[in-house]
Amino acid sequence: MGEKPTSVRDDLLIVDDLMLLLMDDDGVSIQTAGTLHDALGGAVLTELALLGRIQTDNSGVLDGPRVTPSGEGPLPDPLLQSAYDTIAEKPQRVRPLLVALGTDLWWVVLDRLVDRGLLHPARPEEAQLRARIRRILEDGEAPDPRTAAIIGLLFASGAVPSLRPPLSWTSTTVARASEIGRGHWGAEAVSTAVTRTAAAIVAASAASVATTTR
Repeated sequence: MGEKPTSVRDDLLIVDDLMLLLMDDDGVSIQTAGTLHDALGGAVLTELALLGRIQTDNSGVLDGPRVTPSGEGPLPDPLLQSAYDTIAEKPQRVRPLLVALGTDLWWVVLDRLVDRGLLHPARPEEAQLRARIRRILEDGEAPDPRTAAIIGLLFASGAVPSLRPPLSWTSTTVARASEIGRGHWGAEAVSTAVTRTAAAIVAASAASVATTTR
């Protein structure tokens, strides 16, 4: 049986996987703290997009496209439900939403990982995720939407070169990660409206981080 294209743990969100990657092996230090709220907020928005629960318009203003709620019914995770409720209460553009959703979110995500027993030296979930990222960046494997989102958000945060243990960081992998961060995931990966929305969210989040770090 082949490897699942998603996380080993079905209860992990993109934001959980992203935090696992950003945590150093000591389980205490976090890479790129200055842009962490943008990266984590972007991860939550991307998850909602992949679930078909938000939509974006085509406006290209500085703060990114406007995000509006979509679909009905409860969401499978309280973190996602809280984010969806925030958007439903007051639809906003991507950049202010990254702040609204991402500020202090790292505490929440950290508690989630601790509760699941995932912050320990041997982290198989992270190891498998790193292997997928390596195949996409180094070998040119076509990304699945979830892993593409994680790569794009990692690249936007500026954390990829300093991840521990390190990933290969060459001109080829930089170009590949940059392309994915701009929402270019390949025709197959963005073949539906939901994945196109997710790619647009990642690209808008990356643009917001770039503006913040200038």
